[in-house]
Amino acid sequence: MKDFRNRVAAITGAGSGMGRALAVQLAQAGCHVAMCDRDEAGLAQTLADVRRVAPDVRATIACVDVADRAAVHAWADAVARDHGRVNLIFNNAGVALSSTVEGMGYDDLEWILGINFWGVVHGTKAFLPYLKASGEGHVVNTSSVFGLFAQPGMGAYNASKYAVRGFTESLRQELDLMQCGVSATTVHPGGIKTNIARSSRVSPSVNGLLVRDAQQGREEFEKFFITSADKAARVILAGVRANKRRVLIGPDAYAADAMARLLPAAYQSLVVREARRKRKQLVPDAAAAPARTGDAA
Repeated sequence: MKDFRNRVAAITGAGSGMGRALAVQLAQAGCHVAMCDRDEAGLAQTLADVRRVAPDVRATIACVDVADRAAVHAWADAVARDHGRVNLIFNNAGVALSSTVEGMGYDDLEWILGINFWGVVHGTKAFLPYLKASGEGHVVNTSSVFGLFAQPGMGAYNASKYAVRGFTESLRQELDLMQCGVSATTVHPGGIKTNIARSSRVSPSVNGLLVRDAQQGREEFEKFFITSADKAARVILAGVRANKRRVLIGPDAYAADAMARLLPAAYQSLVVREARRKRKQLVPDAAAAPARTGDAA
């Protein structure tokens, strides 16, 4: 899809971050936008931003939990009805969970998979028939740099993002075989300046093992946010225009991709070594006391 003008794009997680940036930049390109999020105040601000930069573009919002299959399908039907067609779906909504596998509660695991993976599945399946009917469509699913390599304390997040990667790569191959006018792209952002750290869940199981406490863990997480949401959105849209199978965002994503390619198994030892080094800095008494794993809150 070379031109977004007069196309219709649906965006999940549009209340802030990359979702908001995508909505604004698509609207500036003349694309009509349908936006959803659970954050009603955030959605209202995104809508105001869209109308300010592109008053002639049709923009709609809906409060939707992407983990709710029926709600996502109902939203897709409403978008097609209100806008007449749908050309793009950006399955962008996501959350984070920091926990050891042992300390992870099943409720936390179901929560993150429900949004990060099932939300992508719901959005893809709900909108795909409409994209095919439009004659020209694109599915854009957000994975992560952690869909390229794993690290300790992020097992559930890694699982959700690896799943998005495999799901979307398989989808892209099927669409290529069908030659139906629809394509798909997997997005792998590195650290993007969004609200994900503040809304993340941190299990006590990582205290003393990887971080000192939940607050310090979130602060460390945010230090890796080196790319703006606006820049990330520009890279994503350029990738869609070029019909790329995979879009990497940020130097950290490129570094992680290179490490996983060059050292597909050995990189894990390097990650453990670095985690131990940082643990000594962040948790001064870590060497003297055994790390506790605990139970998830």
